Amino acid sequence: MTKLLIDCDPGIDDALALALAAGSPSLEIAGITTVGGNVDLSLTTANALALREFLDLGEVPVVAGSPGALLRHDVRAATVHGSSGLGDAVLPPATRPAEDGHAVDFIIDTLRAAPGEITLVAIGPLTNIALAVRKEPRVVEWARDFVIMGGSYTRGNTNPAAEFNMLADPEAAAIVFGAGWTVKMFGLDVTLTALVTTDVLERMRPLGRLSDLLVPAATSYGVVTAEGGPAIHDACAVAYVLDPSLFTCVPAVVRVETAGLYTSGMTVTDFKVADRGANALVATSLDVNRFWDVMLDAYTRLASRLG
Repeated sequence: MTKLLIDCDPGIDDALALALAAGSPSLEIAGITTVGGNVDLSLTTANALALREFLDLGEVPVVAGSPGALLRHDVRAATVHGSSGLGDAVLPPATRPAEDGHAVDFIIDTLRAAPGEITLVAIGPLTNIALAVRKEPRVVEWARDFVIMGGSYTRGNTNPAAEFNMLADPEAAAIVFGAGWTVKMFGLDVTLTALVTTDVLERMRPLGRLSDLLVPAATSYGVVTAEGGPAIHDACAVAYVLDPSLFTCVPAVVRVETAGLYTSGMTVTDFKVADRGANALVATSLDVNRFWDVMLDAYTRLASRLG
């Protein structure tokens, strides 16, 4: 059993990543923290709370965190994720509130209480993680592993240089990549191959109540065809924890651009590590067919539980 602490900004693909974790018997969600990103913090937190109940996660703590970037104006993606953050998916509102406190303290306290046991998965802007590292540098040692969805070694999506999570808080990302751990980076280079197809969609439709989330989420931000459709970015980070063999990963030195006029948030990636020492393990390819088998197996198990 691998314990996960998931820092997120739900977000359509965040919801699908949480569903993957919820349906995987080898994973245990130790907590969910939220950050402003795809939509404002009030909505990402409300969505995380609704998902906790819809996915039957029980008493998993949900703790709200940073509303915006360390130094910059907010960057949002409501044009992609819809005004609610969950696209066309409509979930019952949560009946229980978030836990008291701040996500940064929750991250620190949770990792401190179980050093070497919990994998930290960040699938939104890295503001909470940067603040945790600055407040308590030992989180780098306490985390069993650190996995993110973000960045790219080729091109961006929000602009030609930067992927959304990096652009939303470049200074936070620079702190995180420079913190002294190995960042497992699952960027656009692989996530843009994790596409929903008509075959995948047809395998989601019979999954009972869970299909009320999966199908609208999978179709909200793109047209689904036999060849491909929307990319399920964030689920790649959770899928790696489940089965690292799904991915090819290469050691690299990754630096985050914070000063460029046109390139802020760019993850400048050098695979010629030599004697400098890598600060990242960067995913370069994905076995897409096996990825969807893992995803849909987990969703089928979860659907059986939810009815």
